[in-house]
Amino acid sequence: MNFGGTLRFNKFACFTLGFILFLIIYWRSGGSGYPIEKDDLINLKSLLKAAIYAAERGGKKVIDGKNHDLNIKSKGKTKEGLNDPVTDADYASHCAMYYSLKNTFPNLKIISEEHSSDDPSCKKQEKIDVDSVIADHRIIEHLNDEHVLTNQVTMWIDPLDATKEYTEGLYEYVTTMACVAINGVPIVGVIHYPFPPRTYWGWFTKKTSSNIANIQHMAENKEHPRVVISRSHPGKVEDLVKRSFGPKTTVIQAAGAGDKVMGVVNGNFDVYLHATAIKKWDLCAGNAIIKAVDGKMTTLKGEDINYSSDSEPKVTDGILVSRYDHDYYLSKIPKENA
Repeated sequence: MNFGGTLRFNKFACFTLGFILFLIIYWRSGGSGYPIEKDDLINLKSLLKAAIYAAERGGKKVIDGKNHDLNIKSKGKTKEGLNDPVTDADYASHCAMYYSLKNTFPNLKIISEEHSSDDPSCKKQEKIDVDSVIADHRIIEHLNDEHVLTNQVTMWIDPLDATKEYTEGLYEYVTTMACVAINGVPIVGVIHYPFPPRTYWGWFTKKTSSNIANIQHMAENKEHPRVVISRSHPGKVEDLVKRSFGPKTTVIQAAGAGDKVMGVVNGNFDVYLHATAIKKWDLCAGNAIIKAVDGKMTTLKGEDINYSSDSEPKVTDGILVSRYDHDYYLSKIPKENA
C-alpha cells in the first residue's frame, strides 16, 4: 500500500462547504453571527396557550368588577367628543393579564391599553403553566411546537374592550384580548367573552378554535352586505356605508372592536367598517383571527397594519374587515374617504 501520495484539496468545494456552514450559523443566530441561546427563542404554541390563560384570567376580573363599585374615571375625550371611560375592572384585568404574561416570559415585549395601578400586589401574578392542557381547547396539544426569536415578537393586550358598554351593563359586547405579532404581522389572536364565558382563538396558517363557524361564501351578499359599525358614532359612518355599498345595505350597530370582528368571523356580518382612528390593541387579536379563516383586515386605503412594538399605536386611516370579497368592498369606498 502506498501512503506516500499527496492529499489534494478542492479549493472550490472547501469554500462552498465553509459558506454553507456560515449560512447555517447565521440563520440560526437570527443574523447576529452568534449561536442562538435557549432564552433567545420563544414557542408560539406556548404563547397561544398563555394568551388564552391570560385573557380568561382578565375575564374573571371583569366579572368580579361588575359586582363592586366600578370607580369610573375618564381618560379624556375621543375624537368624536365622547367620554373615554376607565374602571377599576380595566386595571384589575390589566394586572392579571400583563403580569401573568410578563412573569412567564420576562423577555417578551408586551403592550397593553392600560397601565399598572399603585397596588404593589399587581405585579405578583402567578406564572402561567404553559405545559398544562386547556380543557376546552385540547386541539392545541396536537399542534407542533414552533420557535421564533423572542426579539421578533410583540404581544398586544386589551384588558377590557368596550368599557363604555361595560359601565352601561351592556355586557354582551365586552371582551378581553391578546395577540402575538411577529415582525409586525399578527399571527396568534385570542378573544375572550366573560359574559357568558367563551374563548375564540386563531393561529394563522395553523388552526382555529373549534367554536368558530365554518362560513360558506355567498356571492349574492356582495350586492346587499350586512355591515357592522360602531354604536358610538354611527351617523357619518352609516352615510359612508350607504354611499359605498348601496341603499340595500343592512347597517347594524355594535360595540367593541373585538365583538365586531368576531361577528364577521362567525358570519353574522359581511363587513366591519370603521372610519376614524382606532388603537392597535383593539385590532390585533381580531386581525390574527380573521387572517386564520382566510379573511382580511386592512385600512380603508387597503394597507396592512404594522403591529411592531416601535410602531405608532394608533391606526388613523380607518379599517375594513371581511371574511370574503375584501378587495371588492375596498374598491367601493369613495376615494376621498380612503
